[in-house]
Amino acid sequence: MSRPVVGVTTSLEEMTSGDWTETTAGVPATYVAAVQRAGGRAVLLPPDDDTGDALDGVDALLVTGAAGDTDPAAYGADPHPKTAAVAPERDRFELAVTRAALEGGVPVLGVCRGMQVVNVALGGTLEQHLPDVVGHDDHTGTRGVFAEHDVRLERGSLAARAVGGEAARVKSYHHQGVRAVAAGLRATGWASRDGLVEAIESDDGFVLGVLWHPEEDDASEVIRALVRAASRRRR
Repeated sequence: MSRPVVGVTTSLEEMTSGDWTETTAGVPATYVAAVQRAGGRAVLLPPDDDTGDALDGVDALLVTGAAGDTDPAAYGADPHPKTAAVAPERDRFELAVTRAALEGGVPVLGVCRGMQVVNVALGGTLEQHLPDVVGHDDHTGTRGVFAEHDVRLERGSLAARAVGGEAARVKSYHHQGVRAVAAGLRATGWASRDGLVEAIESDDGFVLGVLWHPEEDDASEVIRALVRAASRRRR
């Protein structure tokens, strides 16, 4: 049987290569490598205003992290002074394709910003600057270096099964997080230090969001769990 296909969302960013600087559609190669290690085939999904066929031939959806923030208008909020690098074309695409995946029963994994997108897609809201709420910036690493911290996971949850236990040491780099969990989702993971919601999931099918970066950890089983779900769907 052919490999399960995982659609991986991308950003549009300027990149310089040789003598050229131009807008490119891309994603850190660690996402692609993690899907491939798990036995899947990664297909990049760039922002597209026509999402009607975006998931054709896709067995699972991976909504990736990014430097930019989701537009607060998507969840009815005014922007915080620290909310930055909003990309409307990416927001429109990711919110639409996430809703389509959820409606179609396609397995979904949201990573960092992608977790936030999954929550907003179902009507949840975000905290726009976590230091205002938790009183520290431990969830954001230094420039170019991920922070590391511990999370605890609900016993028997999809998050715990994906991780392979009820606790994990994770890599993070973000300043936003979940405020109100969307209807149809529930929190199943929390930061050990401050109780910040670190994982959300649905009780219906494979729908999981994690606020950390499993693609940056070769030993992580989280993306492998998505690929297994994609394999089941393909069969």
